Amino acid sequence: MLRQASRLLSRSVAAGTSKSATARGFSTEVPSTIDSTFVESWKKVAPNMDPPQTPSSFMKPRPSTASSIPTKLTVNFVLPYASELSGKEVDMVIIPATTGQMGVLPGHVPTIAELKPGIMSVHEGTDVNKYFVSSGFAFLHANSVADIIAVEAVPLENIDASQVQKGLAEFTQKLAAASTDLEKAEAQIGVEVHSAMNAALTG
Repeated sequence: MLRQASRLLSRSVAAGTSKSATARGFSTEVPSTIDSTFVESWKKVAPNMDPPQTPSSFMKPRPSTASSIPTKLTVNFVLPYASELSGKEVDMVIIPATTGQMGVLPGHVPTIAELKPGIMSVHEGTDVNKYFVSSGFAFLHANSVADIIAVEAVPLENIDASQVQKGLAEFTQKLAAASTDLEKAEAQIGVEVHSAMNAALTG
């Protein structure tokens, strides 16, 4: 019975999707209700059960995309324990993505980027503020808003170069002496982070 219902439901949704695919464009708006085609199909195969809720049912609509590209990029930069930047309007942000350094300007294509240890620089006119981030994600929206979430971050000028050198030496020694996969992984992470900090300070 359930298999038959799932087949009928998938066929109905697929048919509805093919009819409306050409009429639907990409948008930053989140629908406030469940797709009507899905609801109708659900009622046909399970009339006594309410249709399931989707994540979009609990989300507030995003701000509409501007008709023209804004002159500023709005940045929200948060850590697990603090908010470094909230609604800050800047000219550009350069983030250390796993695919390479990524420059983000107003009007950037919507993207989700994973961060690697490295420098994130925030450009506002002639002022450039640099942070060292350990890891995290950047969510770039179509309305020129960038949400950057880092596990750990510190202003570059607050990093002690001697402590970085000391930590790099310690983790390099631990990596060479590691006997288990866990010890190797922990030491390797330490080496990568301290190497990135050292490169940020010397480069």
